[in-house]
Amino acid sequence: MADLFDQTPTQQGNGPRPLADRLRPRKLAEVVGQGKVLSPEGPLGAMLTAGSLSSLVFWGPPGVGKTTIARLLADETDLSFVQISAIFTGVPDLRKVFEAARIRRQNGKGTLLFVDEIHRFNKAQQDGFLPYMEDGTILLVGATTENPSFELNAALLSRSQVIVLERLTLADLELLAQRAEKELGRALPLKGEAREAMLEMADGDGRALLNLIEQVAAWKVEEHLTRDQLATRLMRRAAKYDKSGEEHYNLISALHKSVRGSDPDAALYWFARMLEGGEDPRFLARRITRMAVEDIGLADPEAQRICLEGWQTYERLGSPEGELALAQAVVYLALAPKSNGVYVAYKAARAAAKQTGSEPPPKHILNAPTKMMKEIGYGAGYAYDHDAEDGFSGQNYFPDTMKRPVWYAPPERGFERELKKRIDYFAKLRAKRHSE
Repeated sequence: MADLFDQTPTQQGNGPRPLADRLRPRKLAEVVGQGKVLSPEGPLGAMLTAGSLSSLVFWGPPGVGKTTIARLLADETDLSFVQISAIFTGVPDLRKVFEAARIRRQNGKGTLLFVDEIHRFNKAQQDGFLPYMEDGTILLVGATTENPSFELNAALLSRSQVIVLERLTLADLELLAQRAEKELGRALPLKGEAREAMLEMADGDGRALLNLIEQVAAWKVEEHLTRDQLATRLMRRAAKYDKSGEEHYNLISALHKSVRGSDPDAALYWFARMLEGGEDPRFLARRITRMAVEDIGLADPEAQRICLEGWQTYERLGSPEGELALAQAVVYLALAPKSNGVYVAYKAARAAAKQTGSEPPPKHILNAPTKMMKEIGYGAGYAYDHDAEDGFSGQNYFPDTMKRPVWYAPPERGFERELKKRIDYFAKLRAKRHSE
């Protein structure tokens, strides 16, 4: 009896096949856009040349060839290709898959088990693959759109090599479009700008592009369509954005680093990308304010105020009007002088506080509200700064056993130029008082 999991597309009947399936590459050389990993110098190319394929995890966005490459690797290495999805596969199904692979191995045939959406298996289920990977019953190839470092067990990752597959470029998509036209036997009824718009709509997803092409090819039009005419007939794909996933953290990182890098245009772009993806503007307001504190600090004390006022304006106006106030804050931060002086000093002070958390303050700066406290030296020798020359006593305020550190070293940028002058001034006075 045929194994359910060994069924191939050619065994599934002779009904209509989608264009994406008809154009599926038949050999690795036909795969578009993944030359970095498939070339002879790339990780997969090197494995195939050496004749030693290890378990793999393909990490990349949708529609870049994860399933296709796995199937072709099985062909190249003469392994049975078995495909399952973590969404639809339970523990009983996995047992059947492993048992079928064990029987194949006894009959001299290996199994490449392709697991789509592998990150959706829980820890126990992921652990279930380990003994079959270790004894050679299966060669595992997992596919995920999520960061494997966060979503997959360390034990599974240690037995696999992560292969990063990249989204397709416009040039890659154009090559796919040309292949599709050859398969269809006719050119698409699109003007140049409309064709470019269609490629952009695919957003790096080859499968999405072929689905768009299939729709366009089905239209009965006599003249080539313009960009605007195409836009009225096709819905733009939603931006790839998961507010709780990897893309969320990638884009907020891009926004933060664009602000830190003093690039207002790039900062506005990533800010807009997050809004278009459905991000909560309040999250952005909070993170923008954090940027003002971390990367600008006292180099421009106005930055934090502008962020807080932009946040407050958004709360009063709501979307979309209030988002402009946040955009103004983003531009202001990008163009403000940058300093992490306070941030660095704060982290150093926290680290020192952990190490010396039991050290008492020096007695001369302790209050002495009782007679006994005065008798044991509390407050003895305290110099009231307002009574001292220049309003500065220069006394020590660190624990007696602690060497005086220097943590806050403001750069000579923005308002912190003035603060550096004050620090240097007090340092000279302190040295003078101690010498006296």
